[in-house]
Amino acid sequence: MTIPHKYASTPGAAVYQNLLAELSAAIAPLQALHQQAVEALAPSVQEMVRSGSRDVQRIEHTLDQLLGHACLPEGLALFKALCRHYWTLDQQATASYVHAYRELWDADDKNDTEEVQA
Repeated sequence: MTIPHKYASTPGAAVYQNLLAELSAAIAPLQALHQQAVEALAPSVQEMVRSGSRDVQRIEHTLDQLLGHACLPEGLALFKALCRHYWTLDQQATASYVHAYRELWDADDKNDTEEVQA
């Protein structure tokens, strides 16, 4: 990330740039792990949805795993797809997963924190 020229001359710009570079380097391995987990979970989610799985334990276990990786767009897409499928089996449990997602990842968005009604 480059700072526009008008901000580059401020006293803390170099410190900010260095901190941002260090933070980006520290986060990169975590992002890679999130991506690997999403790629590993994708076939399972796709199979459960395609087959119309009614294995509640497997679905909930997978949703639990996906909650931790829903920070990536691909992880969120899998989470949503499995929630849509699970909604047909247990609306109340699905609503609790949606609420957990919102608490974990949407905490700053006050407009989307309303309770999901089953």
